[in-house]
Amino acid sequence: MKKGYKWMRYIMLGAALFISTGSLYNPAYGDDAQDSIRVVMFADLGSTYKSTVPAVTLKSDGDWSVGEGPDADHRTWASLPSGQSVRFSVDGFRVKVMETGDYQAASAAAKILQGTSDKPILFTDSKNGRTVYQLYTGMYASAEAARTAATRVAASAASQLGGQTPAAVGNLHLTAGTFAGEQEAGRVRNDIQSAGFDAYTVLLSSGEYAVWVGEAVSSSQLAGIREAVTGALPEITLSEAYLSEPALIIRQDAGTAGGSPQNLRHYMLSGPDNGNVMIHGDGAGIQVIERSQRTYRGDFEISKLSGQLALVNELPVDQYLYSVVGAEVYASWPVEALKAQAVAARSYALFQSNKFKIADVVDTTLSQAYNGLASENGKVSDAVDATSGEVLMSGGEVIEAVFSANAGGTTADPSEVWNGGGTVFASVDSPGDASAQEGTKMWYYVLLDNGKTGYVREDNVRESKVMTGAGLAEMTVTSDGTNVRPIPQIQSDVAVVAQMNPGDEAVVLAKVPESGSYTWVRGPFTSDQLLKSMQGKITGTLPETILHMDVTDRGPSGRVVEVEANGQPLSVKYPDMYRSVMGSLPSTKFDISGTGSYTVLGADGETSHISGAAGAELISGSGEGTWSGSGMVVMNGSHEARVIDKEQRFIFTGQGNGHGLGLSQWGAKGMADEGYDYKEILQHYYQNVSIVKE
Repeated sequence: MKKGYKWMRYIMLGAALFISTGSLYNPAYGDDAQDSIRVVMFADLGSTYKSTVPAVTLKSDGDWSVGEGPDADHRTWASLPSGQSVRFSVDGFRVKVMETGDYQAASAAAKILQGTSDKPILFTDSKNGRTVYQLYTGMYASAEAARTAATRVAASAASQLGGQTPAAVGNLHLTAGTFAGEQEAGRVRNDIQSAGFDAYTVLLSSGEYAVWVGEAVSSSQLAGIREAVTGALPEITLSEAYLSEPALIIRQDAGTAGGSPQNLRHYMLSGPDNGNVMIHGDGAGIQVIERSQRTYRGDFEISKLSGQLALVNELPVDQYLYSVVGAEVYASWPVEALKAQAVAARSYALFQSNKFKIADVVDTTLSQAYNGLASENGKVSDAVDATSGEVLMSGGEVIEAVFSANAGGTTADPSEVWNGGGTVFASVDSPGDASAQEGTKMWYYVLLDNGKTGYVREDNVRESKVMTGAGLAEMTVTSDGTNVRPIPQIQSDVAVVAQMNPGDEAVVLAKVPESGSYTWVRGPFTSDQLLKSMQGKITGTLPETILHMDVTDRGPSGRVVEVEANGQPLSVKYPDMYRSVMGSLPSTKFDISGTGSYTVLGADGETSHISGAAGAELISGSGEGTWSGSGMVVMNGSHEARVIDKEQRFIFTGQGNGHGLGLSQWGAKGMADEGYDYKEILQHYYQNVSIVKE
């Protein structure tokens, strides 16, 4: 039987919603609905997005090619070898670190530079009749940046340079002519290289080949190269290379440092800053080695932006969603939940529309999780196809349908996230979020004999009928090497508090669910750890030491909108920032407790913080006394207990995962389990919207 979700909704009043990604509506969406999407993987977009590599390694098991234009409009320049890796980079300002016939020396220098900000590329070539290895770093935004980098690289790799001096090089070239085929061009290139000069075969957009000479950073340097080559080879006629059209410089890549040299074809994109080439596949997918070796549908665009390589994946929207929905939710979920996610993800993606200058979205959770073919599933793809073209609209415009993993039982009001308002988002109950805990273990929060506290999973203990004088239960460990963990969750990279063995006993302070998407525990954090996390995120002056912290204001859903440290507000630009301020908390729906103090509510209604180190006045049957040791147990009126130590650390307990605005993925799953269809789910989580098929 369906429950009455509709009456649970809160009515929200306020101004238009302003969030970090722009306005609420996308006016560009209409009759000409977008049927493809562009996804940034590598690019330097400044403060918006920055993920750069000196080169990308691509591979396809099908027929693929490099040329101009995507899909049906693709014009092939050259076919690429099936099943073999091909490297791509851009022609720009870089540093030529060294040139040597000793691969091991070049490889050792490259290995050193891999650990620095100056990323290496190692080429193999022939010069003066012998094989040489040419090591570069870059790219850099300007000639001056390359010159500065040359000094830096000289210091980093000094032990391997053999007296050579790294120098800045650039994208100015001379041309020795145009040729119909690569072999013909190669013979001229070999003649120039045999005289000791740098020369390259170049694939032009016309399909012809050229031979370019030199790699200069300035016209004067280029003139010097021309004079030297002409003096040595007077039969060669040189002119400045035409750089107004995209072209591909063909190099041989020696591969990554170490082992033996590889021999990969490497294309360097040259030409104008707005030039690009497209890598086109036949449907078998294209693998990107530098993106965790994932394979993607669609085509790839290579271009240069801010002096760096930019890689963009272009593909049909629904094919993009096959991966996104499969990465965002479990394929085993009810199909109506998958459909709801598909419509929300499509709406979100289409709203972005060129947000990232050269693309619509990025391939990280800054936009939506996108892992290529690896996260696709037939059931998910069917859900995407079943809702193809459907988007959420309000006032005739597509909305930015943000979503989060788990709302912790109640979705967020915009005022609790980005200080916004509006009519599309409101705080609504989301009881289905609790389904995230189904099948998980309970954990005992225990006090050990040495005064330490931690969590033990329920399947490793037996609760005793013995009770302490304070009415707390005791438990006995039943498994060898039972770990006592700092939070109720297995963390392989976090040290355990202690280990217990069969027969060992402890006092039970509480029994709590496993920390996960619905409920969670984080910490304990020291004052120093929190202050480090707060640097640059808090408006105003931070205290030297945090003695106590309190939640002093909450929004409509119970999410934190104000926190004080030592009685002073920790002000943030918008409330959702408290997640990162407090050390990457899952949500802002949290409480704070200190291990070294407790709060007392006085008869006058005022609260005070009592430090464990200061001692506590106790009254018992034997009279009055003072406790100032470690491991003091305090209990509130609800019979909830915790331990106060001498050292102050902070523990966060909360609900939910994500900002909590809009669709809750686990909540949608819970609603689908109860029989709701995807349209009812979407219209519960988004207010005043229509589901429109374009």
